[in-house]
Amino acid sequence: PALPRLLVRPVTQIPERSLVHQEGLPKLPVPPLKQTCEGYLAALEPIVSAEELDHTRQLVGEFLNGGVGERLQKGLERRARKTENWLSEWWMQSAYLDCRMPVAVYTSPGVVLPRMHFQDRQGQMRFAAKLIAGVLDFKKKIDSETLPVEYLSGKPLCMDQYYQILSSCRIPGPKRDTVVNYAIGKISSTHITVVHNFQFFVLDVYNSDGTPLTVDQLHMQLEKIWNSSLQTNKEPIGILTSQHRNTWGKAYNNLIKDKTNKESVRAIQKSIFTVCLDAPMPRVSDEKYQSRVAAQMLHGGGARWNSGNRWFDKTLQFIVGEDGTCGLVYEHAPAEGPPIVFLIDYVVKYMQRIEMVRSPMVPLAMPQKLRFNITPEVKRDIEKAKQNMNIMVHDLDVKVLMFSHFGKNVPKKHQLSPDAFVQMALQLAYYRMYDTCCSTYESASLRMFKYGRTDVIRVTTVDSLNFVQAMQDPAKQPSERVLLLQKATQTHKNNTYNAIHGQAVDRHLLGLKMLSIEDLTSMPEIFMDTSFAVAQHYNLSTSQVGSKTDCVMCFGPMVPDGYGVCYNPMEEHINVAITAFNSCEETNAARFAQAVEGALLDMRALLEDAAATAQQ
Repeated sequence: PALPRLLVRPVTQIPERSLVHQEGLPKLPVPPLKQTCEGYLAALEPIVSAEELDHTRQLVGEFLNGGVGERLQKGLERRARKTENWLSEWWMQSAYLDCRMPVAVYTSPGVVLPRMHFQDRQGQMRFAAKLIAGVLDFKKKIDSETLPVEYLSGKPLCMDQYYQILSSCRIPGPKRDTVVNYAIGKISSTHITVVHNFQFFVLDVYNSDGTPLTVDQLHMQLEKIWNSSLQTNKEPIGILTSQHRNTWGKAYNNLIKDKTNKESVRAIQKSIFTVCLDAPMPRVSDEKYQSRVAAQMLHGGGARWNSGNRWFDKTLQFIVGEDGTCGLVYEHAPAEGPPIVFLIDYVVKYMQRIEMVRSPMVPLAMPQKLRFNITPEVKRDIEKAKQNMNIMVHDLDVKVLMFSHFGKNVPKKHQLSPDAFVQMALQLAYYRMYDTCCSTYESASLRMFKYGRTDVIRVTTVDSLNFVQAMQDPAKQPSERVLLLQKATQTHKNNTYNAIHGQAVDRHLLGLKMLSIEDLTSMPEIFMDTSFAVAQHYNLSTSQVGSKTDCVMCFGPMVPDGYGVCYNPMEEHINVAITAFNSCEETNAARFAQAVEGALLDMRALLEDAAATAQQ
C-alpha cells in the first residue's frame, strides 16, 4: 500500500466503495490556543537566539492574554462549525493560487520512474500506449467510485484528492489563479492531450460505445501523432506556462483573444491528462543519470530540449522520452503526493500485467492537431519565456542519492521509526555542513479529516539539536549518543502523531493570521516578529513519499538559500532527491547528498556499536 506523505504506519487498503466513509469523516479540529502557543515557542527554541526567544515569549503572552488571540480563536472555531474544513480553501489559496512564482521548479513535484529498456520511438510509443491504458483503467475505478479506501491506524482516510487529479487544470489570473475540474459536471472529458515536438494533439481515448481504446489502438493513434509532428521548428507555445504567474496571466489573456487559440487552450485544459513524448536528452554517465532525469521531470531541460513540450498548468503530465526516461510532473494545487504515488503504483502494476489485446482494426479518426495563431506579441512572450526558463534550468542544482547500504530494515531492527531516523540524518548532515540547525519542514497528511491536506512536522527540536551536537562532540560516549538519538526520534514520532491528528502548530497559526486579515483588524504582533519570519524560512523542506515502485520524487527548495529533500525509504535502500539553487553560494546539492550519506552510515555504526557493547 502507498504511504501518504509521511505517515507513521503503513496505510492499508480495504476494497469497498471509495466514498463510502466520506460523509462520516471527522472535521479538522481547531487546536487549543494555549497548546499552539506553547508548541510555537518550543519550535523556536532551537532556531532563534535567546534574546529573540525572550521577545517572542512576551508577544505570545500578550497575544494569549490580551484578548486578541482569544477573539481570533473564537472566530476560527465559528468558521470550523460553518465549513466542511476551516483550512482547505485558505490553504489552497495561500500556498498555491496566490503564489506568483512559476509552478515549474518552485511548486510542481516531479517523479522519476525506473529507467525503461527502450531507446527508440517504437519502444516509446509502446510504453506510452500501455501507460495511457493503465491510467484509463485507474480512471474507471475513480468514475465508478470503486477505488479501495485507504486506512491509517484503523481510521478511513479522505479520498477526495483522487477525484481532483484527472480532467483538471490550473488557470492563470492577473493576481490569483484558479483550478478547474472538468470531471465534475454533466459531460466529462473523453480525450487526453499528447505533445510531441512542441505540438499539441487531442487524442480521443474512448470508442463510440464508451469502451476505452485498447493498447493496440492507442499505439496506432500515437504513431499517427508522431508522424504528423516531425517538424521541429514549431513555436513552443507550452513554454508560456513556465513563466512567473503574473507574466503568464497577461500572456494568457493576450493568447486567448484569438478564437482558435482559445479553443486549443480549452482543449488542453479539459483533457483528462497530458502525455509528453520527449525528444532524447544528452547522454550522461549512469551515476548522473537519475539526477539528470529528475531535472528533466522538473523543468524539461531548457528551451532547446523539452521545456516547451509541456503544459505546466495541467494537473497531471506523464513524460515518456525516446531514450527510455519516463516519469511525470504534477501541478500541486489540487493534490498531495500520496494519491499521485498510488496512481503510479497502480499504473506500473497494470503495465506489468497487460498483454497486447488484438483489437479489431476499425480505422480510427486522425487525432486532431491543436492550432495556434502566433501573433508578433505571442512570439515575444514565447521568447521571454524561453530566456527565463533557461535561467531557471541553469539555476537548479539536482542530486539524486541512491543510498544502497541499507533501508528501513536498519532503523526497524533497532526499534526506531524509519522516517524519524532519516530526518535525524538530515539534521546531522545539515549541522555538519553549517554548524547550526535550521527551520525544517516535513509535510504530514491531514487525510484523517474531511478534505484534509497537510500540516507541518517541525523536525528541528531541542532533542534533535542535542543529538546532532553530541555526534560532533568527541567527549560524548556512544551510549550517550544512542540515548539522545532514541529521544530525538521519539520526539519526532510524537510530533508526527500530533500533526496527523490535527494538533500541529503551523496551520493553526496560518488560520489565525488569515482571520485577522479577513477581519481587517490590525495584524497581531506575533506575525510581524522576526522569530515568525525565521520559523517560516524553511532551509530544509522535506517530505517522505513512500511507494512500492522504486521511484524518486523531487521538488525545488522552498527558499532561495535552502534545500528541497524528498525521500522514499525502501526495505533495503533509500532514494533521496536533493535540490538547491546554484545562485546561492552556501548551498550545494551534491555536498549535502554526501553529508546525508555520511550521516546515515555514522548513525548505523553508532547503533551497531552500542548493540555490540550491550551484548558483551
